[in-house]
Amino acid sequence: MDLTKIPERNEIPVEYTWDLRDLFPDDEAWTAEFQALMAAPAEIAAFAGTLGERPGRLLDWLKLSDEIGVRLEKLMGYANCKGDEDLGNGTYQDMRSKAMACYVGVAGAAAFATPELLAIPDETLDRFYAECPALETYRRSITRIRRMKEHILSPAEEKLLAAAGEMAGGPDAIASALRNADMRFADAIDSEGKPHPLSAGTFGPLMESQDRALRKCAFENCYDKYGELRHTVAATLDAQFKQLRYFADARRYPSTLAAALDATEVPESVYLNLIEAVHQNLDAMYRYVALRKKLLGVDELHMYDVYTPVVKDAAVTIPYEEAKATVLEALSVMGEDYVKLLKTGFDSRWIDVYENRGKRGGAYSSGSARPHPYVLLNHKDTLDSMFTIAHEMGHALHSWYSCHNQPVNTSDYVIFVAEVASTCNEILLMRHLLKRTSDVKERAYLINHFLDQFKGTIYRQTMFAEFELEMGRMAEAGEALTAEVLCEKYLALNKLYFGPDMVSDEAIALEWARIPHFFYNYYVYQYATGFSAAAALAERILTLGAPAVEDYKRFLSGGCSADPISLLKLAGVDMGTPEPVNAALKLFGELVDELANLNIS
Repeated sequence: MDLTKIPERNEIPVEYTWDLRDLFPDDEAWTAEFQALMAAPAEIAAFAGTLGERPGRLLDWLKLSDEIGVRLEKLMGYANCKGDEDLGNGTYQDMRSKAMACYVGVAGAAAFATPELLAIPDETLDRFYAECPALETYRRSITRIRRMKEHILSPAEEKLLAAAGEMAGGPDAIASALRNADMRFADAIDSEGKPHPLSAGTFGPLMESQDRALRKCAFENCYDKYGELRHTVAATLDAQFKQLRYFADARRYPSTLAAALDATEVPESVYLNLIEAVHQNLDAMYRYVALRKKLLGVDELHMYDVYTPVVKDAAVTIPYEEAKATVLEALSVMGEDYVKLLKTGFDSRWIDVYENRGKRGGAYSSGSARPHPYVLLNHKDTLDSMFTIAHEMGHALHSWYSCHNQPVNTSDYVIFVAEVASTCNEILLMRHLLKRTSDVKERAYLINHFLDQFKGTIYRQTMFAEFELEMGRMAEAGEALTAEVLCEKYLALNKLYFGPDMVSDEAIALEWARIPHFFYNYYVYQYATGFSAAAALAERILTLGAPAVEDYKRFLSGGCSADPISLLKLAGVDMGTPEPVNAALKLFGELVDELANLNIS
C-alpha cells in the first residue's frame, strides 16, 4: 500500500478491509432486521408488571432480554462499522442513527424491568432460585442490579432516563464528526519544502518523524485548526459533562465520578490514589524528559519533540504483513489456542487495516464477539502501528474468550479491565523484541519506545484523568467549560506532568480539543491501572509459563461473572492494593536509568 496519500475507500484492496457479511450479508438484510426489531418494544411490554409473579415468568423475560440484546448488538455493530468507514457517508450515518433509535426504543420499553427486579422480596427471590435452577445463570446479573437499589428510580422515571439516552450521545457524535469528517488541515511542510498530508490518522506518525521542521509544522497546523474551532469543541465538552451531571443527579450520586465508577464496582479511591501515586513519582518523568532533551541534542525540548525516537536511524519500516508475523511470534507464549485464534482473525478479515478519506481515526476493537470481533486500524507501517495491532487484537481476543465462555448476561467485561489484555499483549511484544536483540542502538530504540508506552499510558492518561476530574467538578459546581478555562487548566497540568525541562508550548493548551476519550465518561484512568495490571501479568506469564497462562485465560474468560478486582485476582494480580501501580512506576524509573547508561551518542 502507498501510505504517502490518503486514498478513497474504494481504492483500498478488499483483503485489507473487514468483512461485515458475518454480521449481515448486505444492507438490505440489515434493514429487514431493523424493521423486525422495531416490533421488540411491544414484545417486551407484555412482561411489564409480571416479573415477580413466578420464577418461570422471570426466566422467560431474562431469556428474551438476552435474545434481543444479541440482535441489537449485531444491528448496531454493523451500522457503526459501516458508519466508521466514511463518516461523511450520509447513508450509513442514517443507519447508525436508526440503530441508536432502535436501541433507545428497546431500552425505554424495558425500563420497567429493573424496578420490578428490585421490588421482589429477598425471600421470594430465594424461592425462585430453588424452584427454577435455570435462574442460577442470571444470579450474578440480578445481584448486580439489586446492589444499585438506592440509585434506581420508579418505572416512569426510568423510562424517561432511557429515552434521554439518545440525546446523551449527542456531544460525542458531534465532536467525532467535527474531528474526523469536517476538519481539514493544511499540509505539513518538511525541512526540504515537501508537503505531507495532515489528518487525524497521520498526525501521530508525523510527530515521530526525525525531521524537526516537519514535526513543528504538523504540530502548529494541527492546533491552529483546533484553535479556530476551540469554542465549538468546548461547547460539546460542556454539553457532555452537563449530561453526565444530569444522570448522576437523577440517580442520586454525589458526583459524576461516583456514578461512573459505581457502575463497574470500582472504588473511587482507585481513581484518586492513581493520581496521587503519579504525583509522588513525577521525578522519574522529569528524569525521562531531561534525558530525552539530552539525547535529542536540543537547546529546548518542545511538545513536538515528545514522540520522535531518541535513537537516530533506528526507526524501520514495518509493513503490515511483517508486523502480523512478529505479533504472532511474540504472543506464542500464550499457547497454541490463542495463536490459532489470532491467525483466524488475521486471515478471516476481522480487521479494517488502512486509513481512507473520511474514515474514523485511531483504532478500536468492536467489543462484541458474536460471531467474532471487528478491529479498526489506520496502519502506517511503523513500530507504533505494530504495537497497535497487538493492542487491538488483545481487546478482540478478550471479547472472544468472554463471549464464548460466558452466558450472554455475564459476557461483557467492565471497562476497568478493558485495557488489561490489550496492554499485556503490547508488553509481551516489547519483551520479545528486546529479548531478540543485543544491538545497543536497537535496544535503546526499543527501550525508548517502551518508555513512551509508560509515559503515554500511565503518566499521560493520568494527566487526562486529572483533567477530566477537574471538568466534572466544574460542571457539578455549575461552572461553564469555556475554551479559555479549559486551555488554562490543561496548560497548567501539562507543565506539572512534564516538568521544568519541557517547553510547554502555548498550542499544547488546546490538546484537550483533540482527545476523543473525554467523551467516554471517566474511561482514561483505566489505561493507567490497566497498564499496571498488564505489566504484572506479563511478568508472571514470562516467569511461570503455562500455569500463569491458564490463570490469565480464566481472567479472559470471566466476562463480568465477578467484580473486576476479583477477576484480576484469578490471574494473580491484586489491584485492590497500590503494589501493581508502584511496581510499574518503579520499572519506568529503572528503564530510564538503563537508557541513560547505554552508549548511544
